[in-house]
Amino acid sequence: MKTKDKYIGVGDIAVSQLAKKYVNQVLSSRRITYGPFADSFEKEFAKLHDLKYAIFCNSGTSALQVALHALKREYKWNDGDEVLVPALTFVATVNIIIQNNLTPIFIDVDPDFFDIDPTMIEKKITKRTRAIIPVHIGGLPCDMDPIISLARKHSLRIIEDSCETILARYKGKSVGSFGDFGCFSTYAAHTLVTGVGGFICTNDPKLATLAKSLVNHGRDGIYISIDDDNVSSKKKLFSIVDKRFNFVDVGYSYRATEFEAALGLAQIRELKENVKKRRENAAYLFKGLSDLQEFLQFPKERKEAIHTYMFFPIIVRDGVSREDLVYFLEERKIETRFLLPLLSQPVYRSIFGDLESKYPVATHLSHSGFYVGCHPGLTKKNLDTIIHIFHQYFTSRKKRK
Repeated sequence: MKTKDKYIGVGDIAVSQLAKKYVNQVLSSRRITYGPFADSFEKEFAKLHDLKYAIFCNSGTSALQVALHALKREYKWNDGDEVLVPALTFVATVNIIIQNNLTPIFIDVDPDFFDIDPTMIEKKITKRTRAIIPVHIGGLPCDMDPIISLARKHSLRIIEDSCETILARYKGKSVGSFGDFGCFSTYAAHTLVTGVGGFICTNDPKLATLAKSLVNHGRDGIYISIDDDNVSSKKKLFSIVDKRFNFVDVGYSYRATEFEAALGLAQIRELKENVKKRRENAAYLFKGLSDLQEFLQFPKERKEAIHTYMFFPIIVRDGVSREDLVYFLEERKIETRFLLPLLSQPVYRSIFGDLESKYPVATHLSHSGFYVGCHPGLTKKNLDTIIHIFHQYFTSRKKRK
């Protein structure tokens, strides 16, 4: 957000005094690689999400790529094996499948909740299907019970793409804790913002060790941090020294720094309050725009889920031009984003051909959907401005007719 009452953005970050204090502590320590802030950030993030292990890395995309790599290695999948993925998601969810030399198999999505439609999954499962990546879109958890049931029935692994859905819950349990891995993002405009950053989370100690190794070039897990050689036993020290430069996998340099961890650790202190404010802002927008439901479809909440509203999605109904409405909003300094267009991306058209006719719901949503912000940085005046400009558009539209 550029100026609170002049430009209303889809995201914002408030740098608290605590965040500044922590960053200055990092500077004073001269320790900018993995250290005490990253360690504390990982432990607190894991605890918030009912998980045993959280590995902080440089992005949610990296988290997804490493999680899939780890499962492919652990379960000895072959190149070309299939991974089920929703037909509406950010491109990263599909890119990481291709980058792991696996084959994405698209599943259409639910028209009300915008996430993977469990009723469409089983017909896409083949003898080469190895995993499913349910994506919790924009703060709303997927309907996980039928997904888990199908995964168990067909011996599929689960990676939850929770990049947009920090701190949300489904039937009392945190997103990211249902599958083999849960992956989160702390990128700008997300629920918890560190600039760049992400988490690979799991309850499996073996997968956690493997993922941590892959984030660190595939290094032997005996030495990941410079603190790992702080041991009293000479025999153990010599063993560590001997293996400091042992690499057991073809890994990645996906590490984050103490600076991002310091920002994140400070924000965790405010996270529950910030999510509460997002929900309040979404409720305010619902109320203020409710009389426009003949023109617009608004997001729904599953009764058994807690929605954390990373953004406020809107679908235009038949007869309303999304582009015309979006341009009207943008001209009046209301920032928008299209709702995760995937199948129409030029790169996927070149790889897969024309997919849109096969996935009618995802195609409709990606052509008719967009979102505006509902983050904690929005003032009541900002929200009233959004509501007013929407009404202004539809009033002017009636006059033109």
